[in-house]
Amino acid sequence: MKSLLAAAAAFLAVAIFSNVISSSCAAAVSAPRQTFKEAPQFYNSRTCPTLNSADDEGTRICSANAIHVAMTLDAVYLRGSMAAILSILQHSSCPENVRFHFVASSAANLADLRSTIAASFPYLSFRVYEFDDSAVSGLISTSIRSALDCPLNYARSYLASILPRCVSRVVYLDSDLILVDDIAQLASTDLSNGAVLAAPEYCNANFTSYFTPSFWSNPSLSLTFSNLRACYFNTGVMIIDLDRWRGGDYTRRIEEWMELQKRMRIYELGSLPPFLLVFAGRIAPVDHKWNQHGLGGDNYRGLCRDLHAGPVSLLHWSGKGKPWVRLDANRPCPIDALWAPYDLLQTPFAFDS
Repeated sequence: MKSLLAAAAAFLAVAIFSNVISSSCAAAVSAPRQTFKEAPQFYNSRTCPTLNSADDEGTRICSANAIHVAMTLDAVYLRGSMAAILSILQHSSCPENVRFHFVASSAANLADLRSTIAASFPYLSFRVYEFDDSAVSGLISTSIRSALDCPLNYARSYLASILPRCVSRVVYLDSDLILVDDIAQLASTDLSNGAVLAAPEYCNANFTSYFTPSFWSNPSLSLTFSNLRACYFNTGVMIIDLDRWRGGDYTRRIEEWMELQKRMRIYELGSLPPFLLVFAGRIAPVDHKWNQHGLGGDNYRGLCRDLHAGPVSLLHWSGKGKPWVRLDANRPCPIDALWAPYDLLQTPFAFDS
């Protein structure tokens, strides 16, 4: 009898979790299609290296001179993605050398996403890849924010197997950011120390808060960070050496931590803690100007945040408040005025080409 009750409880837990996952991600699939304006075309400077003399895009995408950018793509954040693309191209010294790799959920309408991107950026070199949600959905544990539980949020862990094998380095970017500097500088981050990835580190953050007391009280787990200067880093801006990732089977290493999380809760957030467990203290540092994060603040409390002190190359509205939502509600934060010029949607705030 007890075994039957336990089985029923387990089934109920899985059913409840599946409903949480499906409800939190449904909007990303079923959101109404949006219409965006066509962006202006941007051209390489005379000093830009050529990709390849061949006209075949399949050959050009493998060029050592290409700059590869990966982003996830869904209907809810599409407006942010379009603004991010525009900002990258507008501030790039070699915009024609940038190759975009968009990863979308298998439940999404990939044809609509492709046509939307192509309509606004008819000259853009890009590919849309289908991400099989089932590949990761069984590994996801509920977190403190339902938006973090969508399978697509974990696609960044699978870029090494999704992108063509000739792509050896990629800049991964979230959809709620804009660049105001040349992405070539970010893409050329020094990884000569053998690091698999690079990102801005924040060593003054309370690192212990990213994991549960049960994690820290278990010596076999807490020793993960022994002899390391473990620092927080935001996974919304990363430079990844895909060859080293593939060689070290890092996707599997991340999955192993997710499997442990299913058995004993060791963290409360979504895809960030597994990255910290695998990479914290082992990444190449990047100047903080390349991820001025946290600008989303807390949308429920209406909290507005200012830029951190120092130079700015990338503004990141991580957090619950997104600039397009606050602008539409006529309750923008002052910082949202810096995002508005890149908005391609037909709104009063839209970028005027």
